[in-house]
Parts: sequence; structure tokens; C-alpha cells
Amino acid sequence: MLLEITNLCVVVDGLRVLEGIDVAIDEGRLVAVVGANGAGKSTLLRAISGLDKPCAGKIEFEGRDITGWQPKAVAALGIAMVPEGKKLFYEMTALENLKMGAYRFKKDAARIDRNIERVFQLFPVLRENRHRIAGTFSGGEQQMLTIARGLMSDPKLLMIDELSLGLAPIVVDTLMQTVKELNREGVSILLVEQNVNQVLKIVDYGYVIENGELALEGSGTELRDNAHVKAAYLGL
Repeated sequence: MLLEITNLCVVVDGLRVLEGIDVAIDEGRLVAVVGANGAGKSTLLRAISGLDKPCAGKIEFEGRDITGWQPKAVAALGIAMVPEGKKLFYEMTALENLKMGAYRFKKDAARIDRNIERVFQLFPVLRENRHRIAGTFSGGEQQMLTIARGLMSDPKLLMIDELSLGLAPIVVDTLMQTVKELNREGVSILLVEQNVNQVLKIVDYGYVIENGELALEGSGTELRDNAHVKAAYLGL
């Protein structure tokens, strides 16, 4: 098991945001955590990353208990997060942003160059605009750059928070297919998303969080066919 979360509880600013969450991800899988805004999805990623400290439960990565570890130590294990809202270095070029994502390999220039070439092949628009200031990119281009920056660390697990937020449907379709392609190449991915219909079309397995608790789980197809999911999230 790559990532296993057991009975996780997280309190933020005195509020219990997550309660009794169980999530498991096998290596090479594409898994989604879906739910409404404010359900606790982003808090789950922050807890895995070490940004929010659990008050109970356990987070294990490759069999190692990493509950409450500092973010730097979690990242060193090979867990990378693409944050909600992109959070780029907007005054820096695309290329400079990519190099910031490769801080783990700052003494290995050859590896950084290989990783840059890899993400340029994945996102040709970044190659064409590598010397352009990140803040001048469109929303979709910024999301591509944020994903590419996360890939620069060669993560064992790539966590993406709200891939589709604020983007046009055609851009969302492209990015969803890119995520699927990354997974086919062997990247394990945990995708947090409000766009339930889109994400359940591409994932191997999904979890539905409601009001900080796990409501449902199953394959993408099972969840899309579930009556509650249809009524609550798909408008059917």
C-alpha cells in the first residue's frame, strides 16, 4: 500500500473539520476525493502534507507512520501537492517556477534538465513560453505550470487540489486527460475535486466526503451510478 489513512481526525481553529476518515491508495492508482465546497477535502491533503496536524488517527506512507511530520520531511519522501488556487511565483518566469519545484535535486543539474524536458513534452505551451512571466499566463496555462512544477520533484504520489477550479470546460477536459495520461505513465495520483461528474469518469476509485466524514466509496463507475451521488452532485 502506498498511502493508508486510518480514522483521521483534524481540528482547525477549534472546529472539527475531519472525523474518522479512512482512505487507501495502491501504487500506480488514480484516486479521487470528491465532495462539496467546505466538506474537508483540502484539509485532508493538508494533513497528509504536514500542514495541518491530526488530532487522532494515522497516516502511513509506504508502511511508515508519517502522522504529524513536518512538511519538508513529507516532501522528501516523495509526496508533492499541487495546491488549490495555483499559488505560483507570479513574478518569476515559467522556467524559474519549474526549477523551484526541483529543489530536492538542486545539486543534480542533469536530473533537473531531464525533468524540465519531460514536463515540456507533457505541456508544449510551457516550452514555447518558458521565459514568460507566470503571472501573464491564462488560468489554464497557470494550472499546467502548477502541475508541471509538482512533477519536477519526481513524486511517488502527486496530490492535486481542485484541478478544475475557475477554468473553462474545454480546459478542464484537457487537464483531466493529462492527469489520466500521467497515471498511465505510472504516477500515483490523489485528486481532490468539486467537479464530481468529470473526475469520476477518469479515476480508478473514489471517496465522497460530506461534512468532514466519509459518506461513500467505490470505483468511479459505481459512484457515478449511485443514486445519492446522482442526486447530490450530478443533478440527476
